[in-house]
Amino acid sequence: MHDLKEESDNLLDIFSELKKNNKEDMIYIFMSTSKITFAGGGISAVCASEKNIKFINAKVFFQTIGPDKVNQMRHALFLKDKAGVFAHMAKHRKILKPKFDAVINGLDKNFGGTNLAKWNNPNGGYFISLFVPDSCAKRTIKLAADLGVALTQAGSTFPYKKDPNDNNIRIAPTFPSVSDLTLAVDALSVCAKLAYIEKLTSGS
Repeated sequence: MHDLKEESDNLLDIFSELKKNNKEDMIYIFMSTSKITFAGGGISAVCASEKNIKFINAKVFFQTIGPDKVNQMRHALFLKDKAGVFAHMAKHRKILKPKFDAVINGLDKNFGGTNLAKWNNPNGGYFISLFVPDSCAKRTIKLAADLGVALTQAGSTFPYKKDPNDNNIRIAPTFPSVSDLTLAVDALSVCAKLAYIEKLTSGS
């Protein structure tokens, strides 16, 4: 749903694929409208096999008095149908794409042709994944924090936040303004280069 470009990625339906092989009990698919309508005020759903839905219902029966039907109705009236959801997300795209472009352009400017870093240019979602030299992510984030640039914790994209190479930084450009992002990427880039220099001079 969170496309940054008008052409959506055609993602494989993993649940349908597992069902073809009688493996549908392996997964649960969760979704929420919290980043579509209101953070913390959206509605959620789960897709699972019949067996797993029965398991969930047995647990939820004792954990909640029931769904928020008023909020469900609000969403149904506001979003209406699939076309309504896509029309709403197009408004999100107008806000978010310039912010992602600011980060990508900044990384291109600061690291282009250097082989010091690589990053993805996502077609959707809420994050950009930056890879700095090995053993430099934590130090880069610390240096950036000292300058007032807040980043997600090193290792955030890994289980238990343990990045074996300490080289991945997840950038979330959705909140700051484009002008703030432009400055922040420049600062982040300087910090990544400084962290690498420190690594080289320390002999580690």
